[in-house]
Amino acid sequence: MIEVEHLTKVFGSGTESSNRVLDDVNFTVDGGEIFAVVGPSGAGKSTLAQCLNLLQRPTSGKVIVNGDDLADLSAAALRTARRRIGTVFQSSNLLARRTAAENVALPLEYLGATKQSTKTRVHELLDRVGLGDKADHYPHQLSGGQRQRVGIARALALKPAVLLSDEATSGLDPQATDSFLRLLTEVRDELGLAVVFITHEMETIVKVADKVGRIDQGRIVEQGALVDLVLDPDSPLGKSLRPRGATATAVDGQVSLDVTYHSVAVPVDWITRVGQRIGTPISVLGANIQTVDGVSVGDLTVSVAAADVDEFVTATAELGITARRTAGGLLEVTV
Repeated sequence: MIEVEHLTKVFGSGTESSNRVLDDVNFTVDGGEIFAVVGPSGAGKSTLAQCLNLLQRPTSGKVIVNGDDLADLSAAALRTARRRIGTVFQSSNLLARRTAAENVALPLEYLGATKQSTKTRVHELLDRVGLGDKADHYPHQLSGGQRQRVGIARALALKPAVLLSDEATSGLDPQATDSFLRLLTEVRDELGLAVVFITHEMETIVKVADKVGRIDQGRIVEQGALVDLVLDPDSPLGKSLRPRGATATAVDGQVSLDVTYHSVAVPVDWITRVGQRIGTPISVLGANIQTVDGVSVGDLTVSVAAADVDEFVTATAELGITARRTAGGLLEVTV
């Protein structure tokens, strides 16, 4: 488990020259959970990562791993405590002149492990990430996805309680990204790790996260369980996480309605049911629906005859679907 309490980082000193990059950041990640942190460039994501693994000392606040506040330790104690947090970096940060096996062995060598125990552990880790046959390959002989897998193996070398992924999928192609995310989920499940997944790629979050936090101007401005966020029609973060489909324009005499899932109890065939009730088919102009933890989420745009809108609202209400007017004057149907 990792607990972050009132974490603040200020660079510089004095009222005019200081820069508050992190401001009272709070979140908790239990073992076996993946907490994704998302935000725009300059929001404080990189500084947060550096404060979590104590490459930067927080100005104030706590970083508690399994009950111990790492931010309050002496330099000597901190060197030992850092072993509890493994980090996978954006560019994998492998040493070019060391093989995959030698890169994974690096933290064990610093720890003073015996050659035999190091060899055994490295072999075990490379097999775990599917690169047992690449042990003697140098970084330039590996693909980007393979280098990130070596990065995960190295991060796990000292058996950490927390795994920090700092923009680790940035620059990977879609196939390598999906492979990395599957591996991250597998090691989370097998080892019970608390994972902090820092990214700017919204599409990766719905594939891997249990909880999500949005950071903006150094503050976590919204956070919660992934499913709760994507089903909340009033959540800006949930809206950005929901998949969007291309939409078409309704023809004359039709009204476009934006439909957003926000309940786990919506019938799968609700469009057919409502169409039968009002006596006319409902056209789907665009949709992008996917499943998150067994719950369907996403957005649709449907077209309904202007004369049938009132009956559409009545029929959907009977299925637990509510409707409201949007700021632009269109009717928004919230499922």
